Amino acid sequence: MIDLLGKQAKKASIELAKLSTVEKNTFLNALAQALVDQTPFLVEENSKDLTHAKDNGIDDVMIDRLRLTPQRIIDIAEGIKQVVTLADPVGKVIDGFTNLDGLKILQTRVPLGVVGMIFESRPNVSVDAFTLCFKTNNAVILRGGKDAINSNKALVSVMKATLKAQNITEDAVGLVTDTSHEVARDMMVATQYLDVLIPRGGAGLIKTVKEQSRVPIIETGSGNVTIYVDEFADLEMATKIVINAKTQRPSVCNAAESLVVHEKVAATFLPKLQAAINAVQPVEFRLDEIAQTLMTGTKATEEDFATEYLDYIMSVKVVSDIDQAIAHINRYSTKHSESIITNNIARAEQFQAEIDAAAVYVNASTRFTDGFVFGFGAEIGISTQKLHARGPMGLEALTSYKYLINGTGQTRN
Repeated sequence: MIDLLGKQAKKASIELAKLSTVEKNTFLNALAQALVDQTPFLVEENSKDLTHAKDNGIDDVMIDRLRLTPQRIIDIAEGIKQVVTLADPVGKVIDGFTNLDGLKILQTRVPLGVVGMIFESRPNVSVDAFTLCFKTNNAVILRGGKDAINSNKALVSVMKATLKAQNITEDAVGLVTDTSHEVARDMMVATQYLDVLIPRGGAGLIKTVKEQSRVPIIETGSGNVTIYVDEFADLEMATKIVINAKTQRPSVCNAAESLVVHEKVAATFLPKLQAAINAVQPVEFRLDEIAQTLMTGTKATEEDFATEYLDYIMSVKVVSDIDQAIAHINRYSTKHSESIITNNIARAEQFQAEIDAAAVYVNASTRFTDGFVFGFGAEIGISTQKLHARGPMGLEALTSYKYLINGTGQTRN
């Protein structure tokens, strides 16, 4: 299967490279409308996945990641339209100069070629990935999880129908319909077809792809996110932010999983936080020794501080100073998003300078780490590594560059 999809995508990438910005934007606007028009069909196919998920005991929090509603389809379409408004990076001249030999050298942005996506039960990723890849003249091969197979088939069928209607190769997008681990491993070693592989999902998926892929990867997704409440924090603000970051949508990678609190405010803050958060959505707390004396919960283990729960569970650590907080966060962080709540400018600057993460906040919820929110349109993922992209990945992250050299007969001595 991967051999066939790879050959088709490689050929398609050559055709896609010829598309102009106008042609790409015309198609994307048509796709946005087609998805909205096909809402009943998409919701019906998604319902099959939801039924399957419930039968297999997947909890309500994770089912939320899987669900497509009419409003979510509208939101997906709006993300596509936002991508249309963004500048096309392909062909952009990054630098230009004439060297000592009189050669005129241009550094220009070009597509990566063929992008592979391995992701779990979030069908919107299919559209996000395809939209960004298409805008940057890349072909894409999608491999979603078995939990979302009907949803992904339906979404890709709308993509292909719209491509055909616009006289563009349908092989611009390929879907791996065999969701077995064997086929996923085939994809990880398809170096003759894939230029990059992007895993998007939980820690287990990321670890597997990192260990087994021969195709260059961009690591995304896993978010063991922490909020630090400093001794100089506005505690009402801190309460509001923690509740939002933990409970607004716990199944996503930018939701907070851990809370670190300065000992000087812990006795005041933690009991009030627990009462306030339980009034919104009960949360199970995993507590260190000091926190156990201040709020209700179970004793935290080493593993708890390193866990991305994706659920209404949160670990709590009480520290004596900001240096201890930073050391704790950097030890357990997946380098996604971290936040400090403080009114002390020096503390805020120290936190942002010393925390090793893609997004570091002061006095704000970590839930904002998102390509759409950052103005990138749909995102292909949030990179937690430093090469070749970091943070929410928009259009430029799906390009490379090459040098165009023009001479007048020069030879090298």
